[in-house]
Amino acid sequence: MRPEVLNCLFAQSAGLKGVGPGLSRPLERLGLQRIRDLAYHLPERFVQRRAVASLDEAAPGEQIVVALTPREHRQSSGRGPFRVMAEDDIGNIVALTYFGRASYTAKKQLPVGARRWVAGRLDQFGQTWQIVHPDHVSADGAAMLGQLNEPVYGLSEGLTQGRVQALVQQALAQLPHLPEWIEPGLVARMDWPAWHDALQRAHHGHDKAARDRLAYDELLANSLALMLVRESNRARKGTPLHGDGHLRARLSLPFELTGAQKRAIAEIESDLAQGAPMLRLLQGDVGSGKTAVALHAMLMAVECSTQAALLAPTEILARQHAETLQRMAAGTGVTIALLTGRDKGKARESILMGLVDGSIDICVGTHAIFQDAVTYRNLALVVIDEQHRFGVGQRLMLSQKGRRTPHCLAMTATPIPRTLTLAEYGEMDVSRLDEMPPGRQPIDTRVIAQERLGDVIEAIGRHIAKGAQAYWVCPMVREQESADLAAAEARHAMLRERFGHGVEMVHGQMRPEDKDSAMQRFARGEAKLLVATTVIEVGVDVPNATLMVIEQAERFGLAQLHQLRGRVGRGSQQSTCLLLRGDALSETGRERLALMRETQDGFRLAEEDLRLRGGGELLGTRQSGDTPFRVADLDKIARLLPLAHDDARLLMERDGGLSSERGAAARILLYLFERDWGVQLLRGG
Repeated sequence: MRPEVLNCLFAQSAGLKGVGPGLSRPLERLGLQRIRDLAYHLPERFVQRRAVASLDEAAPGEQIVVALTPREHRQSSGRGPFRVMAEDDIGNIVALTYFGRASYTAKKQLPVGARRWVAGRLDQFGQTWQIVHPDHVSADGAAMLGQLNEPVYGLSEGLTQGRVQALVQQALAQLPHLPEWIEPGLVARMDWPAWHDALQRAHHGHDKAARDRLAYDELLANSLALMLVRESNRARKGTPLHGDGHLRARLSLPFELTGAQKRAIAEIESDLAQGAPMLRLLQGDVGSGKTAVALHAMLMAVECSTQAALLAPTEILARQHAETLQRMAAGTGVTIALLTGRDKGKARESILMGLVDGSIDICVGTHAIFQDAVTYRNLALVVIDEQHRFGVGQRLMLSQKGRRTPHCLAMTATPIPRTLTLAEYGEMDVSRLDEMPPGRQPIDTRVIAQERLGDVIEAIGRHIAKGAQAYWVCPMVREQESADLAAAEARHAMLRERFGHGVEMVHGQMRPEDKDSAMQRFARGEAKLLVATTVIEVGVDVPNATLMVIEQAERFGLAQLHQLRGRVGRGSQQSTCLLLRGDALSETGRERLALMRETQDGFRLAEEDLRLRGGGELLGTRQSGDTPFRVADLDKIARLLPLAHDDARLLMERDGGLSSERGAAARILLYLFERDWGVQLLRGG
């Protein structure tokens, strides 16, 4: 149960002064539904202004606060701007210029002859000083001098800076004083403020100590929660599995296992033999052979007369896995069934009966395989594909499905830098598949200017004419979602006009069944070209798709570009990835695209991506799985996570039940950052 001291932070922001029904949706779009969310909505930057006695003290382009007296209102003809001609205390004239409907407000705020304080950017228009759309106008000079260091917040349509600033100030006024959860010696050594003061300071200026402290809180909460999961898992009783190898000996795979695959299988076999349930993450680049490793693990379970299940995030991936596993395990005699939310009637009943009586050895499916109605005779191993799609809470849910807590093998094809692995999967042991199977052809990656779009479309025509298939990816950025969706739809319409009905489209705002239908048409070869946003399914295997076009490639991070490129090169044919770039390339963008041409090692690209974005510079899109935190950017994770991890481990060693004074504060921390599933694992939590 959440500590009472936090209730004020989890109150709805709808209860704040000035929040009506019209503000609810824009606040929801920014994730600011609660007081806590507003308090942690930190400024993106600060506008530094200088108070000047006259315009003579200022320079063009400078942000200033100055006292002015309006002398004349000038309305231009037609749609021209509205200008307030004003003078400073020594007679310098400046035009306060407004466009659109702002003239009505300007007339009210700046009556002729009334001295006002004005804040804004001073520029020159011809021989005249000008301030376009002043940021603030007030009769109160003292209040205006408080705007010399003004926070600038991220906005959503329907919100203004002034409105967000006012709501944040109301939220900060409600902050309680909380007990200290960080080890006191560390607080003193780093010269960090208390939690309450850190939040106040972070909203009022560039304050590295305050921001570091708030980031550390997030990292400590995460580390502590993951350690509680790990300890709880070790305390549970699993089913020790000592497979004798008779099923694995019947496997007839068309390839030799790599050294990395053999190492991962040995690590899994060692874990499965233990009394505590396995909790292991299998990281492997696209095409590195994770499915073969997972099959070996599942056969170890079946050799011991127990069952295994594989959980996939989408139905199309579940079907693909079922077909792949059935093909690979054909000579073993193992029964593999597919169960999704769409299975109804007798077919579903038959699968449910097979799971109960044990005649089905391996069940593959979506989250439907863990619904209440699904019962297993003896489930001992769960494999989770694309781990980043499932949270810790969902992993904990698996413990309800076996007589004892099942072993868990999570897999991800998203290469994660070692720094972030600890942040996101700190409760798990990690195996890495860092070798590619021999004979896999590299993907020919080229960077092409957007102005050569016509040439690219002609190349796609030749590609399709040969009977091959292609992907065309358009960017989708949160802040410009509607514009980007329109761009994707426009590109789809243009390509469909050129190539006919063999062009399909998928994007995140489609109904799941429509998206699946389009994907399946492409997978079956009925569609030759798939236009997609970044929701394109991770892991979808279409060997005949050998060309990938990524439009505005400079807007993606390296990890995302690498994931998208991995949709091709699935078969024996040579594949090509074309990165279409715009004209406005930053140095970082140029280096990213050069790295994509240079290497196909996903782990190297992940580390380089972290280096290039070190200060939090994201090139357009936010990376999928970038960081699970609000304040802790990549730079802070790299600097502070080792400290937080050690601090959490020390606290667990001294007070595993979090019952001491500092332990009680740490419980508050877990609830504050909504890692309360960690608290639930404690006795009496």
